[in-house]
Amino acid sequence: MAHAKKTKRKVHLFGLGLDSDGNKRITTGENFTLVGGTQETHAIMTEKAIKLNEKLKARGKQLENVSHEEFDDVAQEVGLKKIEPPRRN
Repeated sequence: MAHAKKTKRKVHLFGLGLDSDGNKRITTGENFTLVGGTQETHAIMTEKAIKLNEKLKARGKQLENVSHEEFDDVAQEVGLKKIEPPRRN
């Protein structure tokens, strides 16, 4: 009986700044990509992505092995807000 190869789950955080001052900004990290935004917005996104990774690391976790609930907790700790999608009737 052959065993299926277990592939490592890859998780990547993507941030999109919707405001603009005419400049194009892209910042990448080990497990995140941030695109767009004004200088201020982009700096805030970068700070929060880095803090999120630091807090996960302090818990001995990475994005790949954290539950949705724990991710939400850590995200809230760094100031990210969860926005629920609108309900469809």
